[in-house]
Amino acid sequence: MRWNLRMRAAERGVWKSAELRRMLAEAGLEISAGKMSALWTGTPTTVRLDDLDVICSVLACTPGDLLIPEPDKVAERRPRSIAAQSSTGTGVTPRLDRDRPAPPV
Repeated sequence: MRWNLRMRAAERGVWKSAELRRMLAEAGLEISAGKMSALWTGTPTTVRLDDLDVICSVLACTPGDLLIPEPDKVAERRPRSIAAQSSTGTGVTPRLDRDRPAPPV
């Protein structure tokens, strides 16, 4: 996913993180300067859903406007096929014939 906050803010005429931070505070979301910097300059590792709700309200957008899917990156992360792994000796072959205890009740 690509975080699109700055572009969405620019579309609403918000050019500085301090301005967006003030707007969020007026809407009831107090964000520290450090957290605002992380939201503004890069892709945050986490965003609370309540915070996302306020951000979307202030910018008049949806979460889909802020989170842009990147299917190419997903494809790059997929593991190689099991057949390809087996031929290189890096794959794991399941052992289906061994006795296993029954799962707990």
